[in-house]
Amino acid sequence: MANIIALLLGLIALVMAFIGFIPLLGWLNWLIILIAGLGAAFGFLSEKNAGRNFCLVVMAICALRLWMGGGII
Repeated sequence: MANIIALLLGLIALVMAFIGFIPLLGWLNWLIILIAGLGAAFGFLSEKNAGRNFCLVVMAICALRLWMGGGII
């Protein structure tokens, strides 16, 4: 059950990440990292690791976007 919750939170974060790639909406990536981090926490509680890995990839993508934009843009 924790893996399903992690996957759902990861999907929500991924959909929001597409919005966060629009210029001047990069601040949204901070929220996305928090949501994906919560999903990764649920993924760590699960025996399977698909949800955890998916959330970690979404977090990495958003962190890269933040790094490229200087943290805000």
